[in-house]
Amino acid sequence: MNEDSVWLGRFRGVVRQTAIASAGLTLLVFAILVFNKAFLGSGVGVHEMLRPEGGVLAKTFMLLLAFTLLIGSIYFSDNKGAIEPDKSGFFDVVSLICSRVAMVAVIFIEIAMLYEVISRYVFARPTLWANEMTLWIASFLFLLAGLYAMQQRSHIRIFIIYEMFPRWAKKAADTVSVSLIVIFTTCLVWGGFNEAVDKFNRFERFGTAWDPPIPATVKPAILIIITLVCIQAISNLIADWNKEDVKHTPADEIDQTEIENIRKTLEERS
Repeated sequence: MNEDSVWLGRFRGVVRQTAIASAGLTLLVFAILVFNKAFLGSGVGVHEMLRPEGGVLAKTFMLLLAFTLLIGSIYFSDNKGAIEPDKSGFFDVVSLICSRVAMVAVIFIEIAMLYEVISRYVFARPTLWANEMTLWIASFLFLLAGLYAMQQRSHIRIFIIYEMFPRWAKKAADTVSVSLIVIFTTCLVWGGFNEAVDKFNRFERFGTAWDPPIPATVKPAILIIITLVCIQAISNLIADWNKEDVKHTPADEIDQTEIENIRKTLEERS
């Protein structure tokens, strides 16, 4: 059970069982909401979820969904992807958990888009919430993807000049790069903190028919996740400080795992 564990170790099984139980309870509450809406006419839909008329059951579902997403992301962060490097920094676990949240967010976007297409073009009943829901989730997805890219060291880097440096000069260049990230983050948080707090306190909404609190949640999320990116950059610098010098070539950009998967797919179709 623990052989392939990245960081949970002996708690891996407990987290897995908790995730399964939470997912089952969430599906049960969702089924009750669907039954009430379809057969009793007293249920709530997505449009009412974020409003007072949503009621206790809707709020319970939202809380269970959030907890399931969190505990599921914790569990899946304990699995190392085929192209992911080994965990090395003190902040890597947080970034890996957030990356799993982003991965699940893609599924929610696809579900919302599929529901809207079917509802609009098959039943001629377009939704009031699908577009804003997709935009809302995508906002967090893009932010969390940046954090994951920093942890994976997959952000854009130009090695032409960097590779000419001796090891001490590379360390100096890395230190300057991280220092610039820290300065940028400090300026961004300093300049945007009051506005983010104001939007959250007013619970500013989007001004559409569904009217979700996108400004109230996305603006603080920008500052929080940018701060996490900054911490991850510092974690990378510390983790890489004493590593052996690695020479990068264009061949490093070739994803052998992806090439192998494409080859298998082509073989199966032929």
